[in-house]
Amino acid sequence: MTVGVWILGDQLWQNQAALNRTDDNFSLPVILIESWQHVQQRRYHRQKLVLIWSAMRHFAEELRGGGCQVTYTTSGDFEAPLKAWIQAHNITEVRVMAPNDRPFLQLIQNLQLPCKTTLIPNNQFLWTETEFKDWASSRKRLLMEDFYRASRQRFQVLMEGDKPVGGQWNFDKENRQPPKGKLDTPKPLRFEPDAITQEVIAQVKSLSFATYGNIEPFRWAVTREQALQVLDNFIEQCLPAFGPYQDAMVTGEETMWHSLISPYLNIGLLHPLEVIQAAETAYLEKHLNLNSVEGFIRQILGWREYIRGMYFYVDADYFENNWFNHTQPLPKFFWDASKTDMNCLRQVLTQVEGSGYAHHIQRLMILSNFGLIAGISPTEVEKWFHSAFVDAYDWVMQTNVLGMGLFADGGVLASKPYAASANYINKMSDYCRGCKFDRTVRSGENACPFNFFYWDFLARHRDKLQSIGRMSFILANLDKMSPAELATIRQKAAEWHLGSH
Repeated sequence: MTVGVWILGDQLWQNQAALNRTDDNFSLPVILIESWQHVQQRRYHRQKLVLIWSAMRHFAEELRGGGCQVTYTTSGDFEAPLKAWIQAHNITEVRVMAPNDRPFLQLIQNLQLPCKTTLIPNNQFLWTETEFKDWASSRKRLLMEDFYRASRQRFQVLMEGDKPVGGQWNFDKENRQPPKGKLDTPKPLRFEPDAITQEVIAQVKSLSFATYGNIEPFRWAVTREQALQVLDNFIEQCLPAFGPYQDAMVTGEETMWHSLISPYLNIGLLHPLEVIQAAETAYLEKHLNLNSVEGFIRQILGWREYIRGMYFYVDADYFENNWFNHTQPLPKFFWDASKTDMNCLRQVLTQVEGSGYAHHIQRLMILSNFGLIAGISPTEVEKWFHSAFVDAYDWVMQTNVLGMGLFADGGVLASKPYAASANYINKMSDYCRGCKFDRTVRSGENACPFNFFYWDFLARHRDKLQSIGRMSFILANLDKMSPAELATIRQKAAEWHLGSH
């Protein structure tokens, strides 16, 4: 009996379950496949393709150095190279760690291979699918905050016995400071492309099918060693001041104090437990501010694990949810930032075009917020997110964008829609300065679209929104607006959609 291991492009970890379940890793037949057909199913950011393919090639070299018989191939599909590899090595069982995305799981199950295929449970997360379902099935509500507290207790992170360190579970109120004055932000750790990465860059440049974004400068880590350097740099240079301004947005400050590790967590170069332990150790040994450390750990131990757990907990047709029945098409400027005069959107979209990255508030309160209040089709918004970001995967984007960002599930994930006018953007950023639109106007000629879309959104969906307790104060403000002004606002929103956006 010969066991071979198929390693997927987001499972690049020496301790991943399919490799660990094999008794003798020496001379183990391993295969990694770059599939042209797979990456043409949607547009991808060019830097995402470079990141994945370069990381795969570097990981293949790492495995070869450890004695594995590595087959690395580029093919139109997955089935043909798998069959050839099985035959060449007389493989009787192919082991593959269970993928995190449902569509790829279906792809594996549909393969017609001449031997047994065994799916090994995924170990790149702290909660298994079964453990999350056990937690969720006994609860009336599935809020992230409840899950986060259960995670803290289960893994004894920032705990003193059964109590949270500092006497409270989170310090959100200390982590929402607007940017004021000159911020002394640290420089992100970047890497020059080596020969392997340069080869991949040239390959992606030559692709004949549609892609998105700029390919250079490419500065992402492509090995575990580099990813660990990014983590260490974050702990040393960014984490001490991470908390207060983690929601702030500043022109020219693309990364602020954010960690930039999500792409590496999502492809296996980093494991969530080592990230959490590094942050907790820094808190204990360096006496860092608890609000910064807790805020960061909540993103990994709380939100990331919760989003992945919910992805497999909800029904497979979750992506079809459209609670508000939004059907407007995705504006052209999402694919070309130069086509919008809204400075906030242009700033964030230009940044995404350049690197495939934007931090969580830029994603939630600029990009998703606009999609929500403008009534854009949730499916179209989610597809764009999946195409545009280097850390995007089905399990990340479906629940994050559809549930959190667009409230398309009607409140399964979020307790209220994250809808906001220009007031929020002005408070938490400097984007409104110098914009051609007036952030203080709701219905005039130069009214900010975030303003008239926000009030139009509230008016369109008043009946549904009034069932959400946290919306009562906002709806009371809507009721104070004169019918004439509201009619003007709604006309402005309708005219915008009729324009060439």
